[in-house]
Amino acid sequence: MKSPLLSLPGAVPAEGVDEGVAAHYGDLFREQRALADGTGFVDLSHRGVVTVSGDDRLSWLHLLLTQHVSELPAGEATEALILSAHGHIEHALYLVDDGTTVWAHVEPGTQDALIAYLESMKFFYRVEVADRTADIAVVHLPAGSIAEVPDGVVVRETAYGRDLFLPRAELESFAASHGPAAGLLAYEALRVEQHRPRLGFETDHRTIPHELGWIGTAVHLQKGCYRGQETVARVQNLGKPPRRLVFLHLDGSEVHLPVPGTEIRVADEGAEGRKVGFVTTSVRHHELGPVALALVKRNVPVDARLLAGETAAAQEVVVEP
Repeated sequence: MKSPLLSLPGAVPAEGVDEGVAAHYGDLFREQRALADGTGFVDLSHRGVVTVSGDDRLSWLHLLLTQHVSELPAGEATEALILSAHGHIEHALYLVDDGTTVWAHVEPGTQDALIAYLESMKFFYRVEVADRTADIAVVHLPAGSIAEVPDGVVVRETAYGRDLFLPRAELESFAASHGPAAGLLAYEALRVEQHRPRLGFETDHRTIPHELGWIGTAVHLQKGCYRGQETVARVQNLGKPPRRLVFLHLDGSEVHLPVPGTEIRVADEGAEGRKVGFVTTSVRHHELGPVALALVKRNVPVDARLLAGETAAAQEVVVEP
């Protein structure tokens, strides 16, 4: 869905999966600094919004999700995954319960498959699943923001800021009173700085939660059975994940950032050395310069100098080997 905020001065549309909102509004670093200072907002209205209501909503979701939600207090934010039978990540949900309804925002375009799965698992439970993407827009207020939230709006508050489930019809009036707007590139730059993985960016068809550091934040190790739990328990108790998420400081003299999918090699082995991983997200940060997230093989030494394509990269550990 195309956001009406693309009509704001300087708006440049995002591309790919994030099409429909602004990548930036003309000054990427100014927008980053504003978010870091706790001012402005980010239009995330392209994200899917799914609700689950009914008396059994929490106990039912508890059976399906990797997170412990059976006793989730109203207003407390959490995140959760849905895994395949083999433990691979299929969906990531960012949740809050308002006392009567669970609200979740998900990656753009994934809500249909998520809803289809949820509907197939309803059985005799007293739950109603709804796609609210057409009438509800997600808006992000950064950490430290003192902006007022409109009455009646569901809020998901985390250490990184507040996600608002705002009626889509109010998006333009909200922007007029809560600016300046910051684009998605600024939001992504802070996400990378915070080492936060994103479904479809840091994941591929075989990613398991341990590789991205989602154990604890999105996966609860002490809860009951759910699809894919056997893999989670086996890796946790008996082994190590095959790959690990790293944060890369990239050579700032390069003009172009290595694009997602760029192969990573150990620098000492040269440009023709063995592939040990790939870039997942790369950004230009207002303080750190060019940085990236990447997945590398677990056995890559933590002090190894790397090459992302032809760009020199120093790694910072996110997930311990």
